[in-house]
Amino acid sequence: MSTHAHADMLPRGTLVIAGALVLFALTMTSAMRIAHVPPAASPVLMREQAHVAPVTSRDLRFVDRADGAVVIEDVGRRTTAAIIAPGQKTGFIRGVMRGLARERRSRGIGDGPPFNLTLWRDGELSLTDMATGRAIELTAFGSTNRAAFAALLDANSASPAGRGA
Repeated sequence: MSTHAHADMLPRGTLVIAGALVLFALTMTSAMRIAHVPPAASPVLMREQAHVAPVTSRDLRFVDRADGAVVIEDVGRRTTAAIIAPGQKTGFIRGVMRGLARERRSRGIGDGPPFNLTLWRDGELSLTDMATGRAIELTAFGSTNRAAFAALLDANSASPAGRGA
């Protein structure tokens, strides 16, 4: 015969709070469904609906060199847009591209297809992976990080991208 030890049980208050939290989540989810509240629109869809035109764009390919540098090639012009040397303060560019490259690898896509960097008439700046369709709104990451990518839109840039991020 075993004795029931109350020390092994959760306190009643914890169970009541957990149950209330689950009930609240279900209630809010149901309310949103019943009220037909639309999900938040993506910036891509909002621009499309508002017919926001691009101001300028550039198709770029990011290529890692053996020395740790990243060469950013302008695909359309067949020129080098920028070179990010090791040690430059370009962590944001490297971080964004690392995440996009990881997604490409998981889908079996190489680094051949370009990325499209676009400045829109509403002032937004986006980077779209032409291979996966994933778009990143760069303005959301602050002015310094946005400026790091905005510098790549300059058609005459062939200098290191060490400005900003």
